[in-house]
Amino acid sequence: MRKLLAFILIAWSLNVSAQELLATVTVNVGPKVKTTDRNVFRDMKTAFQQFLNSRKWTNDTYQQHEKINCSILININDMPSIGVFSASVQIQSARPVYNSNYTSLLLNFADRDWEFEYIESQPLEYNDNTYTNNLTSMLAFYAYLVIGMDYDSFSELGGTPYFQRALTVVNNAQSSNRPGWQSLGSIRNRYWIVENLLNPQMADVRRASYSYHRLGLDTFEKTPDQSRQIILSGLKNIRKAKDINPNAILIISFFDAKSKELANIFSNGQLPVRREAYDLITQMDPSNQTAYAKILKN
Repeated sequence: MRKLLAFILIAWSLNVSAQELLATVTVNVGPKVKTTDRNVFRDMKTAFQQFLNSRKWTNDTYQQHEKINCSILININDMPSIGVFSASVQIQSARPVYNSNYTSLLLNFADRDWEFEYIESQPLEYNDNTYTNNLTSMLAFYAYLVIGMDYDSFSELGGTPYFQRALTVVNNAQSSNRPGWQSLGSIRNRYWIVENLLNPQMADVRRASYSYHRLGLDTFEKTPDQSRQIILSGLKNIRKAKDINPNAILIISFFDAKSKELANIFSNGQLPVRREAYDLITQMDPSNQTAYAKILKN
């Protein structure tokens, strides 16, 4: 009996370590939500976390230290009826930087179009091949987006299979008429982020993610000046993509994640490189110009 129990525990631990995501879900409830039963929100947090963390999203095996750290902050704005919710959501993911204790933000994306139904303790059903409900489609979409972004940072265009799965989620959801899945309306939605990621005209942004992280940040501790040059070269490629599509959400999202980090990277080093970086970055991301001022201060 003890041997059987030990075998079950080992098998369970191996299965857990095989999963890809280490997601943290936070649920905040706005003042418009009028309900005395707060258990549903605690249950929601647990259920969403388990859905993301216990499901196998790839065919690869992950060790515990290889899991992708990500977070989903859900701000419940309204509950028009029992079990029906509208929310704005912030999704973030990060990856470790080699030879350091530093983690680099890969994704920092705001989705203001979450509409879903949830009843306490209901099972969350999902199938890659069909649209089951809006909630699990949105969770699955961001699982694939986070995984794809992570793969892109470790190998050139390595996230393509997962972005294609995210596109399948988008396509399956078209008939739902729920916000965030269509090309019409806001460019800051699920449709456009995955469209950009799979658009050949935007491939330079994804290649820059690989050179930025794997060839730049991962070698920064040993060769900072060379790493800055590599990152600068990647930024020049991002500018090429921006010249083609000035309003691309993929580029906006890149700077939403990287503005503070870029300011820190180029606040030291050779002055000509810092000046070139400042001019380039502020042209592409003028809204964060104040943050970039530190690049030229030293």
